[in-house]
Amino acid sequence: MSGHGIVARFDRVTACFGTHRALDGVSFAVPAGGVTALLGRNGAGKTTAIRALLGLLPPTRGRVTVLGHDALTLPPAERGRIGYVGEGHPLPRWMKVADVVAYQAAAFPTFDRALCLRWLERFAVPPKRRVAQLSRGMRAQVALSVALAPRPEFVVMDDPALGLDTVARREFLEVMIDLIQEEGRTLLLTSHVLTDVERVADRVVLLDRGVVRIDAPLDDVRHLVRRYDLVFAGAPPEEGPALPGLVRARRRHGQWQVTVRGDEAAVRAAAQAIGADVASVEPLSLEDLFVDYTIGEEVAS
Repeated sequence: MSGHGIVARFDRVTACFGTHRALDGVSFAVPAGGVTALLGRNGAGKTTAIRALLGLLPPTRGRVTVLGHDALTLPPAERGRIGYVGEGHPLPRWMKVADVVAYQAAAFPTFDRALCLRWLERFAVPPKRRVAQLSRGMRAQVALSVALAPRPEFVVMDDPALGLDTVARREFLEVMIDLIQEEGRTLLLTSHVLTDVERVADRVVLLDRGVVRIDAPLDDVRHLVRRYDLVFAGAPPEEGPALPGLVRARRRHGQWQVTVRGDEAAVRAAAQAIGADVASVEPLSLEDLFVDYTIGEEVAS
């Protein structure tokens, strides 16, 4: 799809709005053929990154490349290889579903109308119903159908399940997985529902205050980042233990509980070097990882 199996790349990208740096030297890549989750709290820089990726925002410094081209000068033919599903699934509310399909078909030469209509039939979306009359779940399904009907190679989804109830979100997610996997597409996904991310993502990029804190395969992150309860023979230190790879430290029952990224044997050895024993080791869910990396004042670099 592009050089060395990379679909999109951020190279030391900084985006400033006045004195505020929404992105601060951000570098990461989106590998071809997988699902990369771009995570972060509100205000972390996710939306700014998506806008820069789609060529809607020129970076203050650095460069974003997509499909081997600068995102700001992506040729129209290459732009047609990208699908986008936005937060809230904005569609013309006055249009009928069939009109939305016709409008999109006219805009994209590769639009597969028959395929789109088959998906809408699968979703049981009435083509003659106006968008304003659709449920949130149905609007999400229409947005997904028209975004994927041109058969894009790279799909960007910005919190696509936002506002959906549990049943609608699960149905949307399962259909999304089927559609992506059966065509072998590459997906960049942002989402606040971390349980959904755990089901679909191969790779995680975590933004915190405009800086990349994690950029790794999800399985590697799960394996390397764990929570340890430390017990000190004497009085525990007043400050958080200085351990290599420390993510977060907090007082717990008079001792210290730490989240550390590193090999477990190395963490145990480092703990012994400061006079502590490891009382317990706990693997973390993606939600736990997210909280510990972004908790703010208790995070150690």
